[in-house]
Amino acid sequence: MNIEEIENNKIPKGHVTLVGLGRLGIRTGLNLTQIHRGGPQKITAIDSQKISAGDIIFKILGGKPGEYKVDFLHELRGIKEVTPIREDINLENLDLINGDVVCVEIAGGNTIPTTAAIVKRAHELGAATISTAGVFGIGNDKIEVMDISQADYNNPVANELKAEGITENHTIITTGKFIRDVEPVTPYVLDEIAKLITIEIMKALQAKFQVLN
Repeated sequence: MNIEEIENNKIPKGHVTLVGLGRLGIRTGLNLTQIHRGGPQKITAIDSQKISAGDIIFKILGGKPGEYKVDFLHELRGIKEVTPIREDINLENLDLINGDVVCVEIAGGNTIPTTAAIVKRAHELGAATISTAGVFGIGNDKIEVMDISQADYNNPVANELKAEGITENHTIITTGKFIRDVEPVTPYVLDEIAKLITIEIMKALQAKFQVLN
């Protein structure tokens, strides 16, 4: 097999759904769209929010206030297939969840019941799942990636997810710092978490399609 044939065989595979396209979600989405010679074939982005004056990362990237965040990722998609869904997931529209990997990056208020419902729906479909469990930090923080079954008992997000029935086969990524702590959320931490989320998504896709092949 020559180099051209090898290159032609390195094609995108799989479907990734991103639930929440805020400051972290847009970073993950952009990472996925930039993967060359592989990565997901399709990305679905679900979020009802529009770009606001405080969404600096979107404005830096060229987004306009009032534009739907998912539409903005669609515009930046390059050659990737990106499907924007301008809705927020709730218990009434879980049928929107689909794909081989489902990544939950929602924030604000008590998101745990919704996250748990999304994870359960994704598991019913046979999808791998990923979510965050604490993203606060100034940039020199240790970020851990683990199955929820290995989470420290001091992690309140993991504890609440477990109470909702998510006890295993779900990847969480956490700094171990929360809104109760003194640290803010910095772009450096979000960049690193988005990188780790992207790695976990790619590992899940590779595992699935290596098995299928």
